[in-house]
Amino acid sequence: MVITSTYPVLMSNDVAQAAKFYVDYFNFEPTFSSDWYASLRHGDFELAILDQHHETIPTGYSSAPAGILFNIEVDDADAVYTDLVATRGLDTALELRDEAFGQRHFILIGPDNVLVDVIEPIDPSQEFQAAYADSAK
Repeated sequence: MVITSTYPVLMSNDVAQAAKFYVDYFNFEPTFSSDWYASLRHGDFELAILDQHHETIPTGYSSAPAGILFNIEVDDADAVYTDLVATRGLDTALELRDEAFGQRHFILIGPDNVLVDVIEPIDPSQEFQAAYADSAK
């Protein structure tokens, strides 16, 4: 098997509003837009938004997303936090903090209650260093 691409597709009650969130706050660019589907790109990264009631969704699976954590890695979590939370007023589920496992991050509440985890990789504590696959290098 040759995998040529993978990307998340988030189901939404409002495709246009959800797409606008990722375009406005994370600089994704639309590559396809309709009333039921939006495809977005940021460099090599792709994200799609699909109307949760579209006919391609199997019966019984058309509820809004639950338990979704969408990670976006950045080079400066503090600057992004200042821009999106302090300046633009986006709501957070978790405030900016460092994690011993190697992340400085905060979690936004995105459209359809998707949690958007904005992450800057940092050095993990010694306790977690051995858990990384490349720690033996």
